[in-house]
Amino acid sequence: MNQEQREEIARFRFGVISDLVGAVRLEQGETAKLIQSKSEQRYNIPGSHRTRISKSTIWRWVRCYENGNRQLSSLSPEHRADIGKSRRVDDDTILALTRLKKQKPSVPVNRLLQEMKEKSLITPGITLCHSTAYRILKQEGLSSRQLMPPVDRRRFEAEFPNDIWQSDVMHGPSVETEGRMHKAYLIAVLDDHSRLLPHAQFFLSERLVSWLDAFRQALLARGLPRKLYVDNGAAFSSKHLEHICASLGIALIHTPPYTPQGRGKIERFFRTVRTRFLPYFQGGTLLELNIAFDLWQNEYHQRIHSSTGETPFARFARHLEIIRPVPVDLEDHFRKEARRRVAKDRTVSLDGRLYEAPTRLIGEYIQLLYHPDRMEQVEIYYKNSSHGLLVPVDLRINCTVKRKRDKDQLVSQEQSNKRYDTGKLSLTEEREAQS
Repeated sequence: MNQEQREEIARFRFGVISDLVGAVRLEQGETAKLIQSKSEQRYNIPGSHRTRISKSTIWRWVRCYENGNRQLSSLSPEHRADIGKSRRVDDDTILALTRLKKQKPSVPVNRLLQEMKEKSLITPGITLCHSTAYRILKQEGLSSRQLMPPVDRRRFEAEFPNDIWQSDVMHGPSVETEGRMHKAYLIAVLDDHSRLLPHAQFFLSERLVSWLDAFRQALLARGLPRKLYVDNGAAFSSKHLEHICASLGIALIHTPPYTPQGRGKIERFFRTVRTRFLPYFQGGTLLELNIAFDLWQNEYHQRIHSSTGETPFARFARHLEIIRPVPVDLEDHFRKEARRRVAKDRTVSLDGRLYEAPTRLIGEYIQLLYHPDRMEQVEIYYKNSSHGLLVPVDLRINCTVKRKRDKDQLVSQEQSNKRYDTGKLSLTEEREAQS
């Protein structure tokens, strides 16, 4: 507040109390009635949206004027000693917030507040809301814009189809499943060059198993991409996905944390789904949702895209000669991988199940490749070569099976027997011979 504004407020306040501090002294009853009348009037108060003044405020202005030697300056607003500081947050909480921001400059305010609550860094009884925390950081010169230099972000577009695929998950509507309502999630894979959707489908989960199902169908429909661009979610950060992409020759690229701008095309597609598809969906089940969405996708692929000036399907189909086909053994690339050591009794434990490995692999570390939904087909790899499938253990059959001895065990047994075959009579035999 500048000096001119302060003087304007002082003149307004004097106008309100002028007949209370004039030369004519009023009786106590008359003064109270006059203040009551003034508190019921409406005013255009400078620098405020309020229109009324309370009786206590008028009395305070009168006292300030009298105690200030009847000087107009005594009615000016006082300078705040805590200007620029939050009056609802204590110094300890402010210090903890600024320290945490300095340690993690790229973390947004809502994450900082969550961490402060988890670590009990907010003084009990103090409420630190998002807007207050943001204002404190800005006053301290610690807002994200003040700390982080401008980033050179440029729009990009893949040169050819399947150069880059973007994928993400959108929270969809609730649908009825087995008599209960469950949230549906749209898992979509989008080609960066053409904006065509290799695959997009609603699921009841956003976990890795659902995303891999969508990804597998996308590969079967449109071939192999050269790069896959995803965020840092739990599903996209799994070792299983890294293994799949590496085995198929696909570069897995993660968006830097808190920078969704790199996936702008798929975010834009999700906005289109929210505005052009979901408001017109009339069904109630997951099956009805996906049937309606498939029909809408067909229209989307044949509609001219505002950014490319072409339909997604026509733009994708122009360079079909460079599309990499999927391998014949695509399903094998989606198998999970585990490393186990074969026990002395030939057994191997995997996901709570017990299997038997070949005898020759006892004591060796082997690599197991399997589908979680097909645990009867677990393939053994040892020294980069396949050694068949593990056999589930059947304890009842094992009780009736006669174990085969290895050649080394037989030789060892023969040598043990020779130790006692010395060609000499035993002590009992000697006594019998003498008698």
